[in-house]
Amino acid sequence: MANGQNNQRIGHNAYYPLIDTHTHFDDFVFDNDRIDLATCAYDLGLRHLLLIGYLAKYFDRMRLTKQQLAEQSKNGLSVPKAHLASGLHPAYIAQHTEADLEQLQQFLQRHPHLAIGEIGLDTFTADLKTKESLAKQTQFFQAQLDMAVEHQLPVLLHIRKAHAESLAILKQHKYDAHQLGGIAHSFSGGEQEAKAFVKLGFKLGVTGQVTNPNAKKLRRAICTAVDAYGLECLVLETDCPDMTPVCYQQGQTPTRNVPANLPAVLDSLSELLEVETSKLAKQVWQNSCEALKVDWAYPV
Repeated sequence: MANGQNNQRIGHNAYYPLIDTHTHFDDFVFDNDRIDLATCAYDLGLRHLLLIGYLAKYFDRMRLTKQQLAEQSKNGLSVPKAHLASGLHPAYIAQHTEADLEQLQQFLQRHPHLAIGEIGLDTFTADLKTKESLAKQTQFFQAQLDMAVEHQLPVLLHIRKAHAESLAILKQHKYDAHQLGGIAHSFSGGEQEAKAFVKLGFKLGVTGQVTNPNAKKLRRAICTAVDAYGLECLVLETDCPDMTPVCYQQGQTPTRNVPANLPAVLDSLSELLEVETSKLAKQVWQNSCEALKVDWAYPV
């Protein structure tokens, strides 16, 4: 099992049904043990996971991963159900072309999707914050918001060091998260920005970063949003293979994150908010369904 985990969660005798709203479980780093990891995640409560897009050349890999898990389920193996959310990631803007937008449009038309993502703006590096890069990112962001409106799908936002600019675009666009749903994936902004995204109708995606006691800005933002809007504003995600919870990191070497680590995010969030884990699990399940506009019944 990945990261030396076993099936015992410290301090818990029960596993709660969970939805992982953001994974890259189609990544090649899972090719050798994807099914084992999927069964492990199911045993720990995971029932649904989203496969998130970032480059057009990997769209088909996402489709094949969804198919792979579906076939295992048909054969009697207990694995989470996978769903598609394809999009063109702003951090890869230099690689995207107009043809990629057309490929995304065709992929959305040919295969069932729960969402479009991850999309947005990213000015984290010097290359990304140039005038030319930001203009192209804005073009692709707006084009994908247009597709979301056309297909009536929620969007999964990747916003890094560009929260004000992203909020301005969202406020001006006809995309309405209150109607269509949506998630601010791996939210990294401050307290006021957290409230601003929730006010627009987005849920805040909480990753393994919340398990780090030094992530004070993030933890304050989450608490502030909950104080203002209640527990209804949060969803859980692993963002695997990235964002490994602190309890599963091994030394200085980057440790692969896996879907089975999602309960650690739930536990840490429960502790931070001082909310009973069972109550929080049921609430974030409901929140995920609302964000994705699905009606999955909470397993009992």
